[in-house]
Amino acid sequence: MSSVIAFDLGASSGRALIGTLADGKLTVQEVHRFANDPVRTGKHLHWDILRLYHEIKQGIIKARQQGLAFSSIAIDSWAVDFGLLDRHGELLGNPYHYRDHQTDGAMAEVFAQVPEQELFGRTGIQFLQFNTIFQLHAMRQRGSVTLEQAERLLMIPDLLRYYLTGEQTSEFSNATTTQLYDPQRMDWDRELMTRLGLRPELFAPVVMPGTVVGQLRPELAEELDVPVCPVIAVAEHDTGSAVAAVPAGEAPFAYLSCGTWSLMGTEVSEPVLTERARELNFTNEGGVGGTFRLLKNIMGLWIIQECRRIWVQEGQDIGFAELVELARAEQACVSLIDPDDDAFFNPAHMPSAVQAYCRRTGQPVPETPGAIIRCVTDSLALKYRYILGLTSELAGVAYGGLHMVGGGIQNRLLCQLTADAIGKPVWAGPIEGSAIGNILVQYMTLGKITTIGEARQIVRDSFPMEIYEPQNSAVWDEAYAGFVQLTGLR
Repeated sequence: MSSVIAFDLGASSGRALIGTLADGKLTVQEVHRFANDPVRTGKHLHWDILRLYHEIKQGIIKARQQGLAFSSIAIDSWAVDFGLLDRHGELLGNPYHYRDHQTDGAMAEVFAQVPEQELFGRTGIQFLQFNTIFQLHAMRQRGSVTLEQAERLLMIPDLLRYYLTGEQTSEFSNATTTQLYDPQRMDWDRELMTRLGLRPELFAPVVMPGTVVGQLRPELAEELDVPVCPVIAVAEHDTGSAVAAVPAGEAPFAYLSCGTWSLMGTEVSEPVLTERARELNFTNEGGVGGTFRLLKNIMGLWIIQECRRIWVQEGQDIGFAELVELARAEQACVSLIDPDDDAFFNPAHMPSAVQAYCRRTGQPVPETPGAIIRCVTDSLALKYRYILGLTSELAGVAYGGLHMVGGGIQNRLLCQLTADAIGKPVWAGPIEGSAIGNILVQYMTLGKITTIGEARQIVRDSFPMEIYEPQNSAVWDEAYAGFVQLTGLR
């Protein structure tokens, strides 16, 4: 029996989990959970990166206090955001949050230098205004002193690993999300960087998931009162880890990693760089074993989370479970939104943004929390149907159902409505998909698991899966036709 510790950092919270593999089964125990709240200073929104590092240390301490020894450490997190270090290895300011408005207009400015078709052909990455490439362009355009002084760029998990080990490397799955990585040459696109006025030497050498990138620094091990142990680069983009934990017995398969963001796609051996993929704004992000995740970002549960945050501020402290039950009591598909409309990216008042969309499109305006959440949930399910169809088209595969993983599957109404909308079964589980994938890759690195197929079999044997069968297909077919017409989707 052996154990490892995984740190899974989401956009709203983080957690430390001990994974133990014994007799072909994996058990996962949460030892620490903490909030990950962005901080607004002046005009900008930042991550509190030193607080996250502090919480990682607290997770290690709590594991030790509970008598839980571990053989290795790994971190996964969201993508695209980064920290900048000076020539002494010191952090130059708090990393920007991807929802910061500094990148407004940056995409068009970059496209003026590198046309869309060329940029997609070089990187295979979906165009989103918060991608690393656009953040760096925005900083350069305003003459950022931080960027001028920087000697090294590290993505969020790279940066936290650097604090643990003193080693500066970039992990593959996260590096691909920068839109500055060439997936065909499997290296940074230095010519692209130079064209955009970025210094190629800013970017650290890329390592693949499953690489031991260093050891816990002896002075840190002494501070935390734990033995020195390996620190492993897993699939550090949390979606890459979540896909590694999909308990699929079939191949290929379609997945939905469901949380603050919804990420839907499939696993492919080579990036899909066709004009159709660019036109549909799909992305090709790195995965475990040199694979790629052909997927699409969907706004996800962010809309529901923000609605609840506003209601709590206004004195309506309604829990997520209660919101789900209020939505369940509402009539289906009365009003719909496109979850990916720019109006929902970071509005000041999310419930009002949902109502304004419905008003603008001539639909009944939802007035109560239950009606608003039902509108959002129905719309997410219908958007999942749309993206699943496009994934099938690009991959040339007819999927028999959809694997859903992540914290969002605790919303059982969303799971059922997704099955209803796609007209196929939904296989939901595990909840802690990213952390479990993180743990599995650590065990692969340590030689305890041989292949990703074996890892997924362990997930099937270790964690329950709930199956949602589709219902009311005719009703949802009609609703989908209306959704496509309303949103203008192709």
